[in-house]
Amino acid sequence: MKTLLKNGKIYDGSGADAFAGDILIEDSKIIKAAEHIETEVDQTINLMGKSVAPGFMDAHSHNDWFAIKRDPLPYFEPFIRQGITTFVTGNCGLSATGFEKDCKYVDKIGGGLFFFSGTTGKYGTMDEFFSAVDGKGPCNIAALVGHCSARAAVTGYENRKLTAGEEKQMLAILEKALQQGAAGISLGLMYEPGLYAETEELKKVAALCTKYHKPLTVHPRASSAVSMAYPELFGRSHLLRALDELAEVAKGTNLKLQYSHAIFVGKRSFKDKDEFVRIINALRASGVDAMFDIYDECLGVSVITVILPTWYQGMSGKERKKPFNRLKLSLLVKASTLLLGFGFKNIEIAYIGAGYEKYEGKTVHQIAKEEGLNDLDAYLMLCEKSNFKGRVNMGPYSTPEIISEFEHNENCLYMTDAWVEDYGVQNPAIYDCYPKFLRDSLLGTGDTMPNTIRRMTGAIADRFMIENRGYIKEGCFADITVFDEEEIKRAVPDQMRPFGIEKVFINGRLVLDKGELNEELLKTSGRALPVK
Repeated sequence: MKTLLKNGKIYDGSGADAFAGDILIEDSKIIKAAEHIETEVDQTINLMGKSVAPGFMDAHSHNDWFAIKRDPLPYFEPFIRQGITTFVTGNCGLSATGFEKDCKYVDKIGGGLFFFSGTTGKYGTMDEFFSAVDGKGPCNIAALVGHCSARAAVTGYENRKLTAGEEKQMLAILEKALQQGAAGISLGLMYEPGLYAETEELKKVAALCTKYHKPLTVHPRASSAVSMAYPELFGRSHLLRALDELAEVAKGTNLKLQYSHAIFVGKRSFKDKDEFVRIINALRASGVDAMFDIYDECLGVSVITVILPTWYQGMSGKERKKPFNRLKLSLLVKASTLLLGFGFKNIEIAYIGAGYEKYEGKTVHQIAKEEGLNDLDAYLMLCEKSNFKGRVNMGPYSTPEIISEFEHNENCLYMTDAWVEDYGVQNPAIYDCYPKFLRDSLLGTGDTMPNTIRRMTGAIADRFMIENRGYIKEGCFADITVFDEEEIKRAVPDQMRPFGIEKVFINGRLVLDKGELNEELLKTSGRALPVK
């Protein structure tokens, strides 16, 4: 079937200026993009000067966990409505793959954030995963393999150095995934069991990425000036120490290092922004292919335990209750709060569990007042009620000024780091994160529109070596997003809905048209994207 899109303002994903023209699609591919195309087609769609871009790509996603749902569409619908057609999944070390058959620790895969609930199965290898999602869901899926998942598959959440045999087994799982088309390896150094890995172990993981010339994406040990990742509260910022560790891991290599979600948690962390940029630039100057990514939000989502120190998380329940350990934790939390400019007033409960809905949307501090507890006791109570698996929204993670500066940085990619939850408070990034990037450009706080489009399309395809995606040019797959620049400029963001996105094509299929989803087409419109 041939479709002709006429009279569009075409941004081709390369960063070049837009041009007025037409796009010819045949079945799933773009046949031609030019100023004027005359040919016989099955249908013509007049875009009447609206803007056209490659389908947006989400550089940092966890939607591998939702692509294997029995009914995946509800988990992808809000992303499609903001123009996203393709996801780089498996981030933060927490991939839905990366374990062997009959793994006895499969319940540990997901780090307490993601679970094999309502899925069509459990797919330990990349081959199995890609087979399970190819042509069986709405959107295109590339996948990283997670270090946390592979480590948990071998030892669960044990807080110790791996034996030589265990390390060999874990590395073999990761390498097999790379050979089967994983787009890279992800680290989650704030999540169990990744937080227990030492630098020498991480160097061996990074060596696999350099061997296959694929990215290592990293959720660092700390994203704040003070954290629970390091015992010393004074001296060098913890965020910068975490960057120092990554510099050590990458030293002397040409590693494609992708720093995940460049955020600065707590007001006193904002000062680290300039040195963060300097370190990224220094890594690049030394031969390391270092980049980073951002979302257009000033808050983020994490597990409730993310602020608990490693030594406390590694304890048994009995050990945690000992007065000395509780006192040590209390003193550490109080000092950290003062040094960070971030505390329990900044942690909003998104979900604790069935029967605890009364806590949703409230801060830990609010809950403490209602329950007649101090903040720390309320927090630990919430951890226990959620079996240490609750979900929180936290901020500030950034500022509009930092986002604006990073939008102009050529080493920055765009992403959402968001997923749809079955219960509780949702992450606002599921609704309008990408339209907000477009709006920033149009209002002058973001980069130029050609560069903005590139950072959410062609640059991501290039970074993760996803072939024939991210561009409007001959031979590429027809993932296309049509948007209205005037509507985007007029819109009021953060209303839990998208704005300005008019049409979305996925592999040549018109799946969104003026707000209406074609649910039948979306059952099979997405493809698996192995990177070989």
